[in-house]
Amino acid sequence: MAERLTGHTELIGLMAYPIRHSSSPAMHNEAFAYLGLDYAYLAFEVDNSTLEDAVKGLRALKLVGSNVSMPNKTVVGQYLDHLSPAAELCGAVNTITNDNGVLTGHITDGIGFMQALKDYDIDPIGKKMTIAGAGGAATAIEIQAALDGVKEISIFNIHDKFWDNAVETVRKINEKTDCKAALYDLDDKEQLRKEIEDSYMLVNATGMGMKPLEGQTWLPDTSYLRPDLICCDTVYAPLETKFLSMAREVGCKRQNGLGMMLFQGAAAFKLWTGRDMPIEHMKEVLNIKYGD
Repeated sequence: MAERLTGHTELIGLMAYPIRHSSSPAMHNEAFAYLGLDYAYLAFEVDNSTLEDAVKGLRALKLVGSNVSMPNKTVVGQYLDHLSPAAELCGAVNTITNDNGVLTGHITDGIGFMQALKDYDIDPIGKKMTIAGAGGAATAIEIQAALDGVKEISIFNIHDKFWDNAVETVRKINEKTDCKAALYDLDDKEQLRKEIEDSYMLVNATGMGMKPLEGQTWLPDTSYLRPDLICCDTVYAPLETKFLSMAREVGCKRQNGLGMMLFQGAAAFKLWTGRDMPIEHMKEVLNIKYGD
């Protein structure tokens, strides 16, 4: 890194909390170096209490842009000048671009998730998905899956600050797409079992499983799973969450969040640089392998 930093190096950030576990800096900086681009990517621990000041700093310091992750995705839009159509529909932002001081929020999580499934030969189009979560990443996945042609989506969430967002997501999906969506209380374990029974895939899009919730899951036990059910997690640190460990016990095909992280990052990379991320090279660097 030191050899390639110059007085002309442009900075891209990542604003989230906690974030020191993130693989995004290593991924983007390796891609910049591989393509000979004079950019640097750094992670900044920013939560809702410091987010507004951080966005002002982004503008003042003329950063090229920034990624945004939990807990800031559904909050940061109010501090930006524009939202992309997808970000507005999702009510969440994970990527900011800076065009001469004009800040625009984008969302690439849903695109990244669906592309990662395709890359692992998982095809939920025309099928049913059950997903836990209603935050920024979860909403992006749910909206994109509906737009791409998933037939039915059962969303589960606890009655937290994201519940109303989930209600709105279900309304948007049912009114604006051909997908049928429904929202259920995650504490209703019998309904959870019922929805999983006829689902093609089950997704964890909550923070359960990652720091500080390592070793935790909302899934009561392995009796909710079956060998032909595909289980996906948006968490990638640790690589195997409690949820995926339970899925492995049953023999389910599984995918952690590394693929989603790679492909959502590739979409953001293109927004900032105008260049395609070297995907196959990045798979080697990140040691992304499918299967056991």
